[in-house]
Amino acid sequence: MSYGKHLAFNKDGKIGIITLDNAKGFNLVGTDFLSELEGIQKEIIADRDLGGIVINANGEHFSAGIDLKFLKGVSSEFIMDNLVWLQNLYSFWQELPIPVIAAVHGFCYGSATELILGCDIRIAADNARFSIPEVRFGLAPDMGGTTRLTHLVGIGQAKRLIMGCEEIDAEEALRIGLIEILVKPEELNKRAMKLANKMANFPPAAIRFAKKGINLANESSVETGLLFEQVQSTYCCGTEDLREGVTAFLEKRNPVFKGR
Repeated sequence: MSYGKHLAFNKDGKIGIITLDNAKGFNLVGTDFLSELEGIQKEIIADRDLGGIVINANGEHFSAGIDLKFLKGVSSEFIMDNLVWLQNLYSFWQELPIPVIAAVHGFCYGSATELILGCDIRIAADNARFSIPEVRFGLAPDMGGTTRLTHLVGIGQAKRLIMGCEEIDAEEALRIGLIEILVKPEELNKRAMKLANKMANFPPAAIRFAKKGINLANESSVETGLLFEQVQSTYCCGTEDLREGVTAFLEKRNPVFKGR
């Protein structure tokens, strides 16, 4: 279904597909884009049947980032009133208990890069190009860019990309860990959907705890991560899905998971 001027939201089985859908405007991020994104997120929260999310785009490019006309009109007062809301829109993907995959092609600049940094897995076509150029416009990334990029690629690469405003291609993005999978453009959406469907058919509790545990490990001590593993293992070992998964494997049949 068509969601608005900037985004579309559809379901394919258990997978929700968010499509950046204003190709004539290079899928720029502005007020309407962000409002539509919030609306879609509310639908995702309400849909308990979803097992994964894919974020892709129509047109030649994923997104050229923030609309400079929007940026020109932003004041310190606006940021004080709205930045937490804006950051939460991109943090949503990290907190969502189901997998979120970004499928990127063409330009992925600025705010668009910050958007995919909040996703679990980033798949890029070999024509993708990445840049975080906010510094040249007089500010630093403020929707997770300095935080998540540093966690993902390390402090040196983060400084090079953010402070140096360097643009990189998909092969270099793969080498430094900005993306996880590199494919040909014609394979991009198929690869993203294949992986999303695979994960959507695993036991929901296992996926939820795996995602939470990895996120926690990235942000805390080893001791904290191990404590979380103890808690999640205690829970999962009492589920019907664990017994079904083991039994189906031993019986050489496909498992039927019920989320219990």
